[in-house]
Amino acid sequence: MAADSEPESEVFEITDFTTASEWERFISKVEEVLNDWKLIGNSLGKPLEKGIFTSGTWEEKSDEISFADFKFSVTHHYLVQESTDKEGKDEVLEDVIPQSMQDLLCMNNDFPPRAHCLVRWYGLREFVVIAPAANNDAVLSESKCNLLLSSVSIALGNTGCQVPLFVQIHHKWRRMYVGECQGPGVRTDFEMVHLRKVPNQYTHLSGLLDIFKSKIGCPLTPLPPVSIAIRFTYVLQDWQQYFWPQQPPDIDALVGGEVGGLEFGKLPFGACEDPISELHLATTWPHLTEGIIVDNDVYSDLDPLQAPHWSVRVRKADNPQCLLGDFVTEFFKICRRKESTDEILGRSTFEEEGREIADISHALSKLTEPAPVPIHKLSVSNMVHTAKKKIRKHRGVEESPLNNDVLNTILLFLFPDATSEKPLDGTSSTDNNNPSSESEEYNLYNQFKSAPSDSLTYKLALCLCMINFYHGGLKGVAHLWQEFVLEMRFRWENNFLIPGLASGPPDLRCCLLHQKLQMLNCCIERKKARDEGRKTSPSDNVTDAYSGDAGKAGDHLGPDSLKDTDKEKGEVGKSWDSWSDSEEEFFECLSDTEELKGNGQEGGKKGGPKETATLKPEGRLYQHGKLKLLHNGEPLYIPVTQEPAPMTEDLLEEQSEVLAKLGTSAEGAHLRARMQSACLLSDMESFKAANPGCFLEDFVRWYSPRDYIEEEVIDEKGNMVLKGELSARMKIPSNMWVEAWETAKPIPARRQRRLFDDTREAEKVLHYLAVQKPADLARHLLPCVIHAAVLKVKEEESLENISSVKKIIKQIISHSSKVLHFSNPEDKKLEEIIHQITNVEAIIARARSLKAKFGTEKCEQEEEKEDLARFVSCLLEQPEVLVAGAGRGHAGRIIHKLFVNAQRAAAMAPPEEELKRMGSLEERRQNLASDFPPPAGRELILRTTVPRPAPYSRALPQRMYSVLTKEDFRLAGAFSSDTSFF
Repeated sequence: MAADSEPESEVFEITDFTTASEWERFISKVEEVLNDWKLIGNSLGKPLEKGIFTSGTWEEKSDEISFADFKFSVTHHYLVQESTDKEGKDEVLEDVIPQSMQDLLCMNNDFPPRAHCLVRWYGLREFVVIAPAANNDAVLSESKCNLLLSSVSIALGNTGCQVPLFVQIHHKWRRMYVGECQGPGVRTDFEMVHLRKVPNQYTHLSGLLDIFKSKIGCPLTPLPPVSIAIRFTYVLQDWQQYFWPQQPPDIDALVGGEVGGLEFGKLPFGACEDPISELHLATTWPHLTEGIIVDNDVYSDLDPLQAPHWSVRVRKADNPQCLLGDFVTEFFKICRRKESTDEILGRSTFEEEGREIADISHALSKLTEPAPVPIHKLSVSNMVHTAKKKIRKHRGVEESPLNNDVLNTILLFLFPDATSEKPLDGTSSTDNNNPSSESEEYNLYNQFKSAPSDSLTYKLALCLCMINFYHGGLKGVAHLWQEFVLEMRFRWENNFLIPGLASGPPDLRCCLLHQKLQMLNCCIERKKARDEGRKTSPSDNVTDAYSGDAGKAGDHLGPDSLKDTDKEKGEVGKSWDSWSDSEEEFFECLSDTEELKGNGQEGGKKGGPKETATLKPEGRLYQHGKLKLLHNGEPLYIPVTQEPAPMTEDLLEEQSEVLAKLGTSAEGAHLRARMQSACLLSDMESFKAANPGCFLEDFVRWYSPRDYIEEEVIDEKGNMVLKGELSARMKIPSNMWVEAWETAKPIPARRQRRLFDDTREAEKVLHYLAVQKPADLARHLLPCVIHAAVLKVKEEESLENISSVKKIIKQIISHSSKVLHFSNPEDKKLEEIIHQITNVEAIIARARSLKAKFGTEKCEQEEEKEDLARFVSCLLEQPEVLVAGAGRGHAGRIIHKLFVNAQRAAAMAPPEEELKRMGSLEERRQNLASDFPPPAGRELILRTTVPRPAPYSRALPQRMYSVLTKEDFRLAGAFSSDTSFF
């Protein structure tokens, strides 16, 4: 066995050195990416314009490569520019240095206010960065750094790419990069130093010049002049002389109609803290030459007041507390609560009230009462008396979330008719006569599905919002809602119309809660009209008291006005509830049963002249112009009819579901037609009662004139006469109109079964209101609160006139109108809307803060005032703003004064009269320390063009950027050398 295994031990492994290693694969992948992005060769662009790094468009594209199992992301950053013409590309000379090397010397874009760090340090318009793909990965060891830099150098050489290629090393927060750029016979090395502590000899210009010159190692004597750009940044944090103008509301104040220092119905606005935390002044010397100035550890010529360029930026406070944003946010939080009103306040007051009136005598006495006791003057005590009595049983008065003063103030605001000296007749139940009701702001409720800004629902939303923020939070909201529901029942039982609601059926453009309140108002109006009708006209009058608004409207209409009006209803869907078999639905019980017989209710179905000759006309409103009945020539009278049942959107959905469930069978279709024609049947019965001897054609001529076609024909005697007949759809066999006409009996509206059972509908609304949890209530009213918040920011913006805010408000309105039209919008989308509103509030607060600090309103000269206003507007919208005239301009003098006052306040120096005494420049220099604090940041850019590495080498650009802050020191150098002789 040993002999057999011996040959195997002599077998050796053959290593194929032609196989690519991981390092070679990595280099190949880098080259592949550079080729894919077409970064090969030299592409010269136009000279860089001033400020293009900030105003231009930067784009980037990324790819991912790996070195063994370590992943890197490769990102190409570039400034979008118009491409140069083809002729220019064809004439590129071989000895032209790469574009990035030329950019090292460009002075048009030093210290850009917003740019990638490599753009700020080196002034590049295009570069590629290779960085670890994962945020927590880092290239830390020196050998790995060198390996990556070698890979970059080989890839650039193999591809001929002239775009600088950087590798990110060390931890990402340090922003450390090394890189290289290669051209024909030239190379630029990008190197960096980053220290925590600054060496003392490098805190000034002379020390940095020594570093720069030693690094260049130029063999020429004397050294070509070094171009210098310097920028010192001063930070102003203490605005001692200017208090923030926004005062927080006084929560304890309660004067008249004001609570918390705010009038009910008006939202607060503004930031509670100064939204501008710091002002940064950058003083720049863009073109200096070595030898012109002195800046060392003993003396400096760099006086910020003498700097030729000043620019300012403001630092915004992080998430400043804004009143309007807090109000809306806190109200939105209620939407996530699960508790019911009873759980929050204790036992239900409604249950206790139900126990009290459980005695049948109470119910019977209510039924037998001819009318409610009239109360000519409502008062807050009357409104909430019942509620207070119930609350005291299970909760002490002092424990109530809302005290009486606040509660009474709110109720007076919501129900201003409570203090009216006149009896409540409900003639003016809304404030919709407001002249601004047609304005764009008013009609926002249509887009937001909220409620008009003068409506009760809108006011209730604002009151609940304020109560939630200032008076008891969720408990206060539940308490006010409980009082509100009791007030609704009080008004229903006592026939008092609800103020602040438009008359008529529910407006489906509004939120459901507003529709419910409008429905309750409709019920009160019908009940009130019926009760008044019992008092004034128990017998049959020409204007029937039970017609609701129809009788009233008829008084103002001409005889011909109804010919083509909304009476052309056809088969419009009506309330299916009206087809209930309950015989208890009636308009008026008549004791004279013989009258029913005398009026021919048992007469023939077709209503011809023979059967109806003895009928007595009833329920006539007025004569319809010149129209006469076709068969007996009697004048045609418009009858008093029942109004169709008003419906809220949830009832309409419910009705649609019921109709859909009937299916498509013949029986289901027939039942559906009957349900939908309830109003039509009622109108036919009223018409028959008002016009004895009428036919279907007479009814159609009034109700739907388009279905009665008249044509001129020649009769037997040769005369031209009008001949009419029913339209084709009316002649269809088993037509619903014909069927309804045959079943209709001549019954006036006051004796018909009610189409709209106001008692039942009112109780349904009251029950709906009573069972609403605070979360449900907040969901219903949130559109109103957002509506109010948008109106508030529009109002405040109009005082400031900020163009960027106008655009944001338009976006908020557009976004909100899409989100709020859904019945249950997503919480995330609602939070986005609230966040946008808060942002707008913060921007307006910043504008006011800056106006106060720069005293734009105090300027006496109009030109200076306009310049300052423009300057403040730019500060809000731009990252950095140039100060016209630097320290000698109007804005510059104000900024200087701000720094002087802050320095004096910090040093507890005497008042500013001293500044006036300092006349000469020398005196100011001596007191420089009192004018400005030490610079928070010092930035220097040193540039020159020298031959490297030998005196006979080509002269190439050299650049070094230095930044010095309190705890950070960085040198970023780009040193070019001629490689054609290597």
